[in-house]
Order: sequence, then C-alpha cells, then structure tokens
Amino acid sequence: MQHGFENQILVEPVARLIEEFSRLPGIGPKTASRLTFYLLRAPDEQTNALAATLAALKEHVRFCSRCFNITVDDPCAICNSTTRDPGIICVVEEPLDVLAIERTGMYRGVYHVLHGRIAPLEGMNREDIRFDELIDRVRSEPINEVILATNANLEGDATAFHLQRALVPLGIRVTRLARGLPTGGDLEWADPHTLGSALEGRREL
Repeated sequence: MQHGFENQILVEPVARLIEEFSRLPGIGPKTASRLTFYLLRAPDEQTNALAATLAALKEHVRFCSRCFNITVDDPCAICNSTTRDPGIICVVEEPLDVLAIERTGMYRGVYHVLHGRIAPLEGMNREDIRFDELIDRVRSEPINEVILATNANLEGDATAFHLQRALVPLGIRVTRLARGLPTGGDLEWADPHTLGSALEGRREL
C-alpha cells in the first residue's frame, strides 16, 4: 500500500528516474530516491553534464572486437600495443577485472573478457558469455598460454573448469591464478600486491 501511495504523489519524471536508478546493481529503492532528489536540487550544469556524459558513454564506448574489453577505438589499446605479449591471454569475467590486473603493473600479455560466468542458477550458460569467442581466438592466433583469472568462488571455479576442458585439447598451456586471493572474493576488490602475487604464482591446470 505504501509504495502505491508514493507512486501517486510523485510526478512521472521523478518516479521514472527512481525506477531507472533502482535497476542498477547495488541500488535499492531508498538509494534510488536519494540520488533522484539530489539531482533535482543540483545545479543545472551538474545534471546537464551527467546527461551528456551518459549519452557520450553509449555513443562512443564499445567492446573491442578481439578481446571484448571496453574501448573507444577498435581494436583496443591493449590489443594494438606493440609492447604486450599477444601469446598470453588472461581470461577475466568483467572489464573491471582488467583494471584490477593492470594496477599490479606485473602483467604484459593481452586479455579476454567473458562478460559473465557460467552460473546455471542465474540463467548464465556457455552461450551467454564470450566463451566460444575465446576458443576461436586460441584456434586462430599463436597463443602459448591462457591464464584463467575468473573469480575465486563457486561460479568462477566452474567457469574455469569448463574453459580448461575446452582449451587443454588444443595443446596450449592453461594456468589458474594462485590462491593468494580470498575464496569467494572478486578480482576488482583485491589489492595490487595480492593480485600480483596470484599472477606470479599461477599454477598449471
């Protein structure tokens, strides 16, 4: 009843913005309401800048056609770099994981971003992520090693297991990050030292 009453007294643009904020991960109805009313009180320059930035994000940012990391130019700067080793691919779940690994300053290979993980209970299967695109890359490019850097939790381990089964028959080295990472943790929250140690201590699968 309370939510129905609130919807009646909110003007439509406010109610719609609260609803859109609520769709974002980690944003509940109360936080969505606070953000909306903050923007209502904010100077026009701030709200206009936010709107323009969101429009530019959708217009200019895309996914690299080779590694599926976020980029403005395609292929991305990492794939185009002449100082990176194209024979080593680090496989991660999300673009934020690329940022986490780059902060260590210890990895000089390239990446492959899955955009998810195999999690049947969440409706995420092999065909829902960039799984087959990785297999195609390994078959068509001179790859020496694939580092499986999926998160250290049940879904990340399951994804790594399925990737290993698909990659090993192709005759390449497949490694996994060492367990310097806390079980159940996400790469994006790991500190650079711990993540760097996990990269150095990666183990053969």
